[in-house]
Amino acid sequence: MSMDYKRRARIALSAFFFLHGVCFASWTSRIPAIQESLQLGEAELGSVLLAIPVGSLISLPIAGWLIAKIGSRPVMITAALLYAALLCLIGWAPSVWALVACLFFFGFMGNMGNVSTNTQAVGLEMLYGRTIMSSFHAIWSLAGLAGASIGTLMVNLHLAPLQHFLVVAALVLVVILVSAKHTLHQSGSKTSKQPFFVKPDHYLLILGIIAFSCMICEGAMYDWSGVYFAKEVKVSPNKVTIGFTAYTLATTSGRIAGDWIAQKLGAVKLLVVSGILSAGGLVLSVMFPTVIFAALGFFLVGLGVSNIIPMVYSRAGKSTSMQPSMAIASVSTLGFMGFLTGPPLIGFVAGASSLRISFGIIACMGILIIIMAKKLK
Repeated sequence: MSMDYKRRARIALSAFFFLHGVCFASWTSRIPAIQESLQLGEAELGSVLLAIPVGSLISLPIAGWLIAKIGSRPVMITAALLYAALLCLIGWAPSVWALVACLFFFGFMGNMGNVSTNTQAVGLEMLYGRTIMSSFHAIWSLAGLAGASIGTLMVNLHLAPLQHFLVVAALVLVVILVSAKHTLHQSGSKTSKQPFFVKPDHYLLILGIIAFSCMICEGAMYDWSGVYFAKEVKVSPNKVTIGFTAYTLATTSGRIAGDWIAQKLGAVKLLVVSGILSAGGLVLSVMFPTVIFAALGFFLVGLGVSNIIPMVYSRAGKSTSMQPSMAIASVSTLGFMGFLTGPPLIGFVAGASSLRISFGIIACMGILIIIMAKKLK
């Protein structure tokens, strides 16, 4: 396999990771506008937003089965096209129930794209003979920043969400037309009966627990970082995003350097260090709830979680007990359960005690990552 072929395939796959990040960030950047247009209260919006994770969770076993059956390339291309189309439908949605339906399928197609792109990434890693997974996830993070910036521009230009999303969809279509032909041609299973669900073995279960623990920490940062700075650090309203900004910068930076670090340390040592950073960052923010120390703590958490999911997907995709797509889907399911259960758990504990105690308990997930990582060979 020539280096030129591998390089083109890597650039093409990077484009698909970028498209997914831009689409998701475009949606999140216009949530306030859509909330206002449909006159949704805070509680109503919270209920509506649940449609995305529900769709994502339901898609996971289907994605693994379908990719194993027909290959990752057609699923990835179709998912990207439908993801962009659904983004436009979200901008069009004339009612709450129409929005819920669009968001459900948006989440469904988003995770179809997630599993298929990561399956392609595993295939490319095998061609390269080294770890390159983190670079793709870094591109997704950078795409999120780009999508948020585009969203800000569209708001300043006074464009409606539908107009904004149509521009993004046009960009997606052009990039797919240019990139699709250069992606890997991975064939599906030749067996006539491909199982819909395969029970993960002990090794994949360990990876799933690591993903679960990591996603609880990520969920805490996404949903509660602003609240923590407002309630515990007691900053002014215009400074509540300091913690999340520090976390995002660290996550992106960690992923950019992730492949190099993984080659130096190895996946297992990297996961152990990641667990230490995640737990240490949360403990620091709990012990010293000041702007500087809390922001530093969230920065350490960002560094800690930045490469856990890429490493988990990379190791899962090389499973000898099942096909890469099925393995990635199985650990993704466990990981996603952490993302769903973590934020409500924090709220429940905070209601019974305090937000600092909640974050202290979440720090235990970093310790669990360390314990599970040491069980990997």
